[in-house]
Amino acid sequence: MSEQYFVTLEDIINKHSLEVVYLPKAAKEIKIITNEVNRPGIVLTGYTDYFDPLRIQILGWTELGFLRNMSNAQRSEALGYWLGLHPAAAVVTRGLEIPDYFISACEAYEVPLLRTDDETSPFMSSLIEHLNRELAPRITRHGVLVEVYGEGVLIVGESGAGKSETAIELIKRGHRLIADDAVEIRKVSDTVLEGTSPSNIRHFIELRGIGVINARRIFGMGAVKPYEKINMVIQLEEWDATKAYDRLGLDNEYAKILDVKVPIVTVPVTPGRNLAVIVETAAMNNRQKKMGYSGAKELMECLGMENIEPTDKEVEIWQS
Repeated sequence: MSEQYFVTLEDIINKHSLEVVYLPKAAKEIKIITNEVNRPGIVLTGYTDYFDPLRIQILGWTELGFLRNMSNAQRSEALGYWLGLHPAAAVVTRGLEIPDYFISACEAYEVPLLRTDDETSPFMSSLIEHLNRELAPRITRHGVLVEVYGEGVLIVGESGAGKSETAIELIKRGHRLIADDAVEIRKVSDTVLEGTSPSNIRHFIELRGIGVINARRIFGMGAVKPYEKINMVIQLEEWDATKAYDRLGLDNEYAKILDVKVPIVTVPVTPGRNLAVIVETAAMNNRQKKMGYSGAKELMECLGMENIEPTDKEVEIWQS
């Protein structure tokens, strides 16, 4: 059974600067476990089929105006339909004035009531993005995650392959560190992976012979970043003279992480190779490929070999 993640209502309140109107208990004790939200208009008419009480409820002009135009008896019945299902929380947008009867109903059914000055659609978008990140399926794996020219590059390889040293060189060249040693990878959508660092080791890098350093303290705030999308993987491995390494880059290799396909390149490590420059070049090349250009394909066309079709290959990057 997969692990169920949650985010506390306290975290949501702090993240979105929400005003607390009523809480039945401490916000840190209220857990939100779904990334979906709801506008309860149809439930207020009495149709409660398929209603999910785990969702945060969002109310704007439409919902409050609908309630305002009802008689007292109709309003009481409508709020009973909805709040009697005990939704996770209700948020009123646009800083709208909340009628006393609405506050009293939330208190009677013990439903948390919050308010934001944001407009309804932007707030919903921001809240969903936050919930997607916090509640996403995730794994933690050994590696280094850096941002290079706007590309999130996950560097993996055996211990001692030079991942952390490469990260330091990239930081010195103006790029940013997201995570060293342990990378927490979250699947924020069906096609997007996002990486971050566990909070207890964030900004720290271990360098053999020197020890542990704090990259933010040494290189400044511009050298670190809290999270980044994972756009590609670079696998470092010791040079094997018997292995045929890809010299054209025509074929497409990818790693599957949380069932999301991510482009990968394998870089053999030998003394004297400037890994930081190689990572920079790989990041720029990956960006060009996403924009539809491939240097390998152009070369094949120049040689009259444009009919050669690239193949896809899945590469294993971690032991199962």
